[in-house]
Amino acid sequence: MTYFYIKSLHLIFVITWFAGLFYIPRLFVYQIEAFHKPSPDKEILGKQLKLMTKRLWFIITWPSAILSTIFAIWLLILQPFWLEQGWMHVKLAFVVLLIIYHLKTHQYYNQLQNDVVNKTSSFMRIWNEGATFILFAVVFLVILKSALDWVYGVVGMIVLGILIMLGFKLYKNFREKNPDA
Repeated sequence: MTYFYIKSLHLIFVITWFAGLFYIPRLFVYQIEAFHKPSPDKEILGKQLKLMTKRLWFIITWPSAILSTIFAIWLLILQPFWLEQGWMHVKLAFVVLLIIYHLKTHQYYNQLQNDVVNKTSSFMRIWNEGATFILFAVVFLVILKSALDWVYGVVGMIVLGILIMLGFKLYKNFREKNPDA
């Protein structure tokens, strides 16, 4: 019975971790766009968005990342045979990518908190999709439990990526024609 409680807690914190990773780049988009606005909008929006990202990052995203990792390790201790399976090796590789993504996002967070704007809002819109790709791969791996079938998921992710990029282009064109959209 302990296994199911630990698995449930792991899933809850994975979901909240991803929620934070999905939302914070969107807040970065708004921060970057606010940075380029005239005063006093720049200062008012900047202050509010910094507070929102700080709360999201340190109250939801970081704790969720840590707790989901703790519960994942606990699950592996309870079910060590998973470490012998190929799909788990591939999944753990994607988890490493997720951690790298998280740490790079933290770097962007620190820069924006210090009013260092090195990236465009368009870049952050694309960056926002990084966690989506990792989520797709991990979900397919966990559900299919196949180290080979994840290739189909990757092909699907590439197609999804192309569709997202086309969507960005269309939306960018739409926003240029309709700035209030």
